[in-house]
Amino acid sequence: MMKVLIVDDDEALAGLIKKIIEKMGTYRVKTAVNGEEGYELFLHFKPDIILTDIQMPAKNGLEMVRDIRNHDPGIKTIYMSGNMRRFRTRLEEEKTKYKASLLDKPFSFSKLTGLFHEYQKERR
Repeated sequence: MMKVLIVDDDEALAGLIKKIIEKMGTYRVKTAVNGEEGYELFLHFKPDIILTDIQMPAKNGLEMVRDIRNHDPGIKTIYMSGNMRRFRTRLEEEKTKYKASLLDKPFSFSKLTGLFHEYQKERR
């Protein structure tokens, strides 16, 4: 069973995504409301995949993942945002160096589940 950490300050969206991923049947999912909480949860939960918003209070998603990569450089990461352009340079680095995925909000849940199916295939 793969473990997923969802980090988003929109708790309703995070809860909905959690339900969708859990319905896929092969994932254990936890959520956090900001980058600081997400980092602490990462240390204890040790997820295989992080799905994170970028713009959040306390610590944004890019800062959180930078800190997490000190422990797990290869962590699978999906960034989501309604304003990717603002972070384009850093996100391009993430895509190139770490094969991170990007989801523009709003996104279809079929696109999200497709990314998770790809990650499962890579793991086999």
